[in-house]
Amino acid sequence: MPSVTVKLYSVLFKFLLKRRLQASSEYLISPNSDPLYGIVSRPDEAIAAANPSFSDDGVATKDLHIDPLTALSLRIFLPDSAVASPTAIPKLKARVSSGNLSSRKDNSLNQGYGGYVPDKNARNCRKLPVILQFHGGGWVTGGSDTAANDLFCRRIAKLCDAIVIAVGYRLAPESRYPAAFEDGLKALNWLGKQANLAECSRSFLNGRMVSSEDGRRRQIVDGFGSSMVEPWLAAHADHSRCVVLGVSCGANIANYVTRYAIEARKHLDPVKLVAQILFYPFFIGNTPTRSEIKLANSYLYDKAMSILAWKLFLPEKEFSLDHPAANPLVPVRGEIPLKHMPPTLTVVAEHDWMRDRAIAYSEELRKANVDAPLLDYKDAVHEFATLDVLLKTPQAQACLEDISIWVKKYISLRGHEFSY
Repeated sequence: MPSVTVKLYSVLFKFLLKRRLQASSEYLISPNSDPLYGIVSRPDEAIAAANPSFSDDGVATKDLHIDPLTALSLRIFLPDSAVASPTAIPKLKARVSSGNLSSRKDNSLNQGYGGYVPDKNARNCRKLPVILQFHGGGWVTGGSDTAANDLFCRRIAKLCDAIVIAVGYRLAPESRYPAAFEDGLKALNWLGKQANLAECSRSFLNGRMVSSEDGRRRQIVDGFGSSMVEPWLAAHADHSRCVVLGVSCGANIANYVTRYAIEARKHLDPVKLVAQILFYPFFIGNTPTRSEIKLANSYLYDKAMSILAWKLFLPEKEFSLDHPAANPLVPVRGEIPLKHMPPTLTVVAEHDWMRDRAIAYSEELRKANVDAPLLDYKDAVHEFATLDVLLKTPQAQACLEDISIWVKKYISLRGHEFSY
């Protein structure tokens, strides 16, 4: 059984979630509501400020807004291994703390990291895989910059030695389906554009090219183009090793984005999606499963509140628990076969009423010969590995370590030397 701490926190969590859902329901009948602009966090949620310096945990962060029409935001998490060899980082930190480093170049681990577009001879510039992350929150809460999501993404960036891009998609009820799914696709397409812009920047060799008329080198002046290049990604992202990761309802978005990426594979080059990770996906359906009956009043998210969240997310005329966004086991005409899906790791918890449908989806992937292992944690509840207050529990720490071991099979440059 879950610990007393988890049980007490679950009671508080349900109370706060019920308030948020009720407030969201009241929003729907407000005459002054604007359906275009979703908000990416709620007033009672703790927000973590972005910090471009490598903090004590060795991760620098920055926020971006990539779509002014929808306020779509991203938070980039860059581990310090990107600017130094992983084996050299402890030594560099020790020298920084002792005051033995004086030059700005060598002291990069202790200062704000502004980023750059490196030339071909740049040193201390490692290329890292990219993880596109979608937070949870039952469609109505959460954000890329909340304290809980910030801490979780920092852990993932360090454990997986990867750049994490957290997507602050629009929330319901201000922005109903398909807004969050569209934001997921915008983030993926933006990543593809960044990959191509970085390639163009490198081809100009620091902004210079050879003129075909007189053989002289001339400066390329393109302020608009240069401002679009994200320097952290241009310097350190290996777009051929991308992973999509989703938490709870974010897993629904991740699965949708993955299907799109398979269909649009040629249009996303050089971005290549090599795996996806689904944390306790927010799947549901009209025909209840055994866990949906037995654990209907389970911890944190119970079934009644989850159905209310779906009512706030799906348009009233489209509401159905067998909607394609809610139930991946319902066949959709024109949908790609499961055999084309990338390796998919699914995480479920013993005391989560959503577990059976996630298990069934994982089984269908394995039947289609997809590498789709299932991690099932005993005495665990929904969000056990992603909520900030639970991240130090043994189950959470074991889960994140298990995930890092599995995903390195597909993102390691050294090939399949890792196993799970």
